This record gives sequence, structure tokens and C-alpha cells, in this order.
Amino acid sequence: MALLRGINVGGRNRIRMADLVAGFEAVGFEDVRTYIQSGNVLFGTGSGDRAALIERVEAMLSERFGYAATVVVRSHAEMRAAVAEAPPGFGTEPDRFRYDALFLMPPLTSAEALDALTLRDGVDTASPGPGVVYTTRLIERATQSGINRIASHPAYARITIRNWNTTSRLLALLDEAAAPTA
Repeated sequence: MALLRGINVGGRNRIRMADLVAGFEAVGFEDVRTYIQSGNVLFGTGSGDRAALIERVEAMLSERFGYAATVVVRSHAEMRAAVAEAPPGFGTEPDRFRYDALFLMPPLTSAEALDALTLRDGVDTASPGPGVVYTTRLIERATQSGINRIASHPAYARITIRNWNTTSRLLALLDEAAAPTA
């Protein structure tokens, strides 16, 4: 699965999902499908070198859609671990908190990403995970959150963010794709 960074955000890098699927298929990926408009692409790869896979995806995106593409690639097992290892209670109070998963591109580590975050007591929390940082913001004090300041930090170029509902749904889609057919 590829999590594309910076498409269909604020009118920039607009890509239709049908075009995105066609691009992945054109370079040999199978069982390609997308989830919502924010650049979540599920596909079959077989096996292979991750760095080569990322290079292949980024080159296709850059050539086909004309932007400097960066992606996070996660396997089904890695997505399962990211969801399973979330902090206790993470995602359970969506009316009170906003929950996000910050997916990290190597060589950025969870510790480095945590250092780049500005957290406000009583408003924000952040916890490290496997290739991810989990952030929580108190909705009623969202304007006081310091988490959005990450966008001005150099580490931000190595991060793509998904809300917890999207993250959980991506895992469910991967589970469905892996389920044996009757």
C-alpha cells in the first residue's frame, strides 16, 4: 500500500483516483484500488526491494502527474502493527479528540518526529509507534494545538498524515483483500 503525500490538498496536485489507478496499472501493479481522494493506494506487489518499489511509484507519479512525488509504503503486516500498537484508548473518543497517525518515511524515526512536534499541555499528546507517531488533539481547544506547526519543520517532508478513521479503514481494506475467497 502507498500513502501519497501532498495530493488533492488545497487545490494542489489534483489527481483523479481513476487516473491514479491507471498510472499504477501502467507500471505493472495488480489489484489496484484507492480509498478516498487523499492518495491511499492499495495494490499487489508480490515481493521485492522496498526502496526500488518506492522509487518506481514516485517516478511514475512524477512523470505521469508532473509533481515531485513522495510516498510512504506499508505492507499489510506493517499497517496491522500500526493499528494494533496504538496507545490504549486511541481513537475511542472521536467526539472529544482528533486522532491522527503520522506515517514516517525512513530515515526519519519516531523519536525524531516526536522532537519536531510542538505539544501543548492539556491540548495535544503524541506517542511513538512502529514507523508512525500517534497524535491526539482536544477538539474544543483545537485552535491552541501546536501539532500543526509540524508543517514548518524540516521533518515534515518525511511525513504523511492520515486520520485514525482512514488508517483503520485502510487496514480493514487490506484485511478484506487478503481474506480467502470462497
